[in-house]
Amino acid sequence: MEGQKNLETLRHSTSHVMAAAIKKLYPDVKYGIGPAVENGFYYDLKFQKSITPDDLGKIEKNMEEIIKADLPFEKSEITKAKAKELFHNQPFKLELIDDLPEEKVSIYTIGDFTDLCAGPHVKKTSEINAYKLLSIAGAYWHGDERNTMLTRIYGTAFPNLEELEKYIHQLSEAEKRDHRKLGRELGLFVFSDLVGPGLPLYTPKGTEVRRLIVKFSTELREKIGYQFVHTQQINKAELFKISGHYDKYKDDMLKVTSHYTNEEYYLKPMNCPQHTQIYASSKHSYKDLPIRYADFANLYRDEKPGELNGLARLRGFSQDDGHCFCREDQISEEFSKLLDVVCQAMKRYSMEYYIRLSLRDEENKANYIGTDDNWQKSQKILERLLAEKKIDYIKAPGEAAFYGPKMDLMAKDAIGREWQLSTIQLDFNMPQRFKLEYTGQDGKQYTPVLIHSAIAGSPERFMGILIEHFAGAFPFWLAPIQMQVVPVSEKNFDFACKVYTKLINQGIRVDVDMSNETLGKKIRNAELQKIPYILVIGPKEAEKSTKDELYISVRSREKGDIGAMAISQLLEEALR
Repeated sequence: MEGQKNLETLRHSTSHVMAAAIKKLYPDVKYGIGPAVENGFYYDLKFQKSITPDDLGKIEKNMEEIIKADLPFEKSEITKAKAKELFHNQPFKLELIDDLPEEKVSIYTIGDFTDLCAGPHVKKTSEINAYKLLSIAGAYWHGDERNTMLTRIYGTAFPNLEELEKYIHQLSEAEKRDHRKLGRELGLFVFSDLVGPGLPLYTPKGTEVRRLIVKFSTELREKIGYQFVHTQQINKAELFKISGHYDKYKDDMLKVTSHYTNEEYYLKPMNCPQHTQIYASSKHSYKDLPIRYADFANLYRDEKPGELNGLARLRGFSQDDGHCFCREDQISEEFSKLLDVVCQAMKRYSMEYYIRLSLRDEENKANYIGTDDNWQKSQKILERLLAEKKIDYIKAPGEAAFYGPKMDLMAKDAIGREWQLSTIQLDFNMPQRFKLEYTGQDGKQYTPVLIHSAIAGSPERFMGILIEHFAGAFPFWLAPIQMQVVPVSEKNFDFACKVYTKLINQGIRVDVDMSNETLGKKIRNAELQKIPYILVIGPKEAEKSTKDELYISVRSREKGDIGAMAISQLLEEALR
């Protein structure tokens, strides 16, 4: 954690240096904010004339001069009135000053540039030695589309050049693998202005990939005793008031208006509150537990337009959601079952991972529901279970759900980026809030424990991750089209149809190209679609075939030209 704080300080300091460099080039610029973010920093600015990526080089040159000058970061505290005088021609800074609750305002100065900031910063500009400005984007002030559109300049900084170069290489690879670009090229999903931002439409091919992700999660769930339920997308606000989501999450929920009632309704952002109501609809004995529900219902969250990002951040999506109502003595066994299927999933998707134990932030308990006793008990149980399984993990205070601690699986994709995917969450609080009960062996009433879990998280978000992980070249089992039949000419169409029918009957997802394009163009089109196998059909293949065995010439995405072989031989290799 200390290393991360130092990195954030370095990046935030570099953001200030960038702002100082910009002032020298563009004296009339208006400043917004310039925080450190996960992989670098940004600054939001209002320019009199628009700038382009070509201008980033000039800004970097000025940054270099400021860094070489070895200027100190000097902190001062002044009154709000004095701050308003200092920033009298900076409207965004004046708004920030007005919003500050304290009468004293913290500012930092480097050379002739002063910025409103609480810090901390590095001591001198010379401590910054590995940085790069990356891109320019538009961003609404405070992320609200009703506000002024600003120019956001992104950059990054690292302690040394080696780490910076490694990150720049990763960015280059990420650009090639961008799921928004590949999704369009491979014809997997589209966005429509008429439908709305963050609400993707999936083509037949994209729907097939999503279906296969859901199918695999479904199989894993069913294997450990989960039953599937179907729940509604619209809910009365009262449901979320009891669960705690209303107080903690309301600003991220989409409100629904009825013509016939004044009751508050919301599109649901998660499934767990509804699952409590299925459980509560019947009386339960200790013998009935565990009761396990799984659900792929659509969910909705009111994400800010500027934060939407392809399939990675959506307004409409689903979750491979599971909720287990169990006794305390059953937690260990249920945890083991869930951990087992989570590990199976990551192996199937060829993803490395590590485990993060996400705990409550003890300094900000107001952000969570439930008693200290519940939190201490649930966190100790999760730690004990991980120890019993001899699982290495890192602790992450402040990353718990607002109702309980989590075991989060942090997956690494093919280029080393981390994604939080699977999760197992221990919840003593929500069952109490909904007054859920079961009858114990002694005839008394007890409150069940609720275990929330997700195997791959959101299938839609996971599809975006997998597109980038595999660079669009899905493994055979996940490819929307597994084989493409390519007849050499129109004379071979009939035989191509026989091959197509044979493969369809074997359960293979196959397409046939009967266009008027040349053979080379047909093969190239199939290669661009990253189809695992291209089957070339010509007179030689037709002559060699018999009633019982059809022959094709095979091109493999991984191995190149394999040559002529029988369909049965190809299937043996493909399905191995």
